[in-house]
Formats: sequence, structure tokens, C-alpha cells
Amino acid sequence: MHVKQISVFLENKAGRLSEVTAILSEAKINIRALSVADTSDFGVLRLIVNDNQKALEALKNNGFSVGVTDVVAIEVADRPGGLHQILDLLHNAQINVEYMYAFVQQNGNHAVMIFRFDHIDEAVKLLEQNGLTVIDGAKVYTM
Repeated sequence: MHVKQISVFLENKAGRLSEVTAILSEAKINIRALSVADTSDFGVLRLIVNDNQKALEALKNNGFSVGVTDVVAIEVADRPGGLHQILDLLHNAQINVEYMYAFVQQNGNHAVMIFRFDHIDEAVKLLEQNGLTVIDGAKVYTM
């Protein structure tokens, strides 16, 4: 139930994000979700894409430092308190959310969010035991 996320390490200067999107565009890679975190010197671009291997090769071949991380895609009830329900459940189980970001598409009455946990397998088990939908990576890449 894990989703593969690509992390691209970037110098924090104008045009670096555009370079990445140009490379992915040329390789016909579709970005499904993304997040950017930065410091004064560098940034980390986190991507969910439709073809991980092709994206990794294209970025590495163009000199970018990239890594792959396991994350989890979860359906979150699209109503007040929907996210809180998940975060409270995780908090009570002492599972830390390292970061999270929204997915590009809604799924019916649910938003789709990407989570990185300190204990990913425990988090998935807890969420599923509590009736929450964890979305398989193969489905996420095609949404």
C-alpha cells in the first residue's frame, strides 16, 4: 500500500523548478502531486508521477540528485474534521506525521492526501483497522 515518491534536491535559485518540469515534460512524465520545501540554500521537490523509473532516469541523466521514498495515499473525508480524525488517530497511537500534502484530484466525497510517517507500516495498519481507505500505489499513479 505504499506509494513511491521521488525527491529532487535543488539549489534554491530561480529557474531550477522550471528545469525539472521541462525534463519531465520532454520525457512525457505526468506529475500527479507535488510539494516543495526549502531552506535558504536548497530545496526538496517531492513528486508523485505516473512513471517513476522513467522520471528517475531523466532527472539523473540531467544531473539532478534524486531519491525515492515510500509514502502513503489516504482518502480523507472532505468535510470539516475529516483530516483531524486521521491526525488524532495517529497522535493517540504515537505515530508521527513527518509531512503531508494534498493530491491533485478529489475522489468522490474524499480528498486524497499524501503522508510520510515515521512508522509507515504501523500507520497503514492502524488506518485500515479504523475503516480508512489507503490507496495502492498502482492506482495513485493513474489517478
